[in-house]
Amino acid sequence: MQFGYFTLSDNAYPGNPRSANQLVEEIREQAVLADKLGYHSAWVGEHHFDSLGVNSRPDILLASIIPETERIRLAPAVQVLPLHHPLHVAETWATLDLISNGRVDFACGRGYDRREYAPFDAPYMESAEIFAEAIDVLVKAWSSDGPWSHEGHYYRIPEMTLTPTPVQRPLPFYVGCFSETSLDMAAKRGLNIIFAPFAAAMMFGGLAQAVALYRERCEQYGQAVGRAMCSYFIFIADSEAEDNYARERQIDYFRHCVMPAFPRDPAQAPPTAKYFAQIVENLDKMQKGDLGSNSILLGSADAIVEQLAEVRAAGIEEVILYFNVGNKPHAQVKEQMHRFMEEVAPQVGN
Repeated sequence: MQFGYFTLSDNAYPGNPRSANQLVEEIREQAVLADKLGYHSAWVGEHHFDSLGVNSRPDILLASIIPETERIRLAPAVQVLPLHHPLHVAETWATLDLISNGRVDFACGRGYDRREYAPFDAPYMESAEIFAEAIDVLVKAWSSDGPWSHEGHYYRIPEMTLTPTPVQRPLPFYVGCFSETSLDMAAKRGLNIIFAPFAAAMMFGGLAQAVALYRERCEQYGQAVGRAMCSYFIFIADSEAEDNYARERQIDYFRHCVMPAFPRDPAQAPPTAKYFAQIVENLDKMQKGDLGSNSILLGSADAIVEQLAEVRAAGIEEVILYFNVGNKPHAQVKEQMHRFMEEVAPQVGN
């Protein structure tokens, strides 16, 4: 099992003195540290306008660390595809793959926050349809050896050639999955998949069930089964006080960042995203004592090793770890990153 660094740059907390600029600089430093500590990858989310997060350009942030890193793979988690023209996305990440000498993993999602769609004048209620077609454009752009074109409902691209082209053929391509809709999109196209464990538990019954359904759909569509990953909130806690601290920070994240971002009213959500209302309802009832392995890797190093053994048994090949969730201090985040690679990773296998 491999491990990566992950962040969504959450910063919308009452009375929070940390600026968006400060957090983006901290994330950059943490991503460089991840390479030095031996993490396999760095996954940086895209969010806009301090809705759920504050880092709007994962591509630029990751490009900036290429000269300061040697091995770590560079990825968005995720690129919110309906907010961009897919040609710009194809060119951007192909260029990043070139200048990093083939260190890019690409992941995309359709997002869920209407507040991020409106300023870009993007049609929120058609997000699934736009997302599916944009994925097809990216696959074509990165896999074509010569000129290609696309004629669809949302994108009409005359014959052209992408320049530069990715170093990796194929460029590793993941779909972020909260729902069966996204799972089906990935399986139908033979793409890899990333699950969020708390969403997988609510929507599929757990990670093992989600991975099993993904593999089943790949086989149904005649596609090779791709690579399954998941993200996880994490905190190594050695005392009841530390455990309580981590739980409080996690609940703060759900209350102040996630719940305002997810569509609460089914009538105001796209037809394929009405399930978010149920997720919000569940989160609204959640207390810190309810947090378990479906939400967070929490406890001693040995306890987390045991939890990760179950994650591996579910069919997950890489776990990307959300250390800086809940407005945790930068120094504490770096300490936790060190501890994981020293105390947990060697016991699980890296």
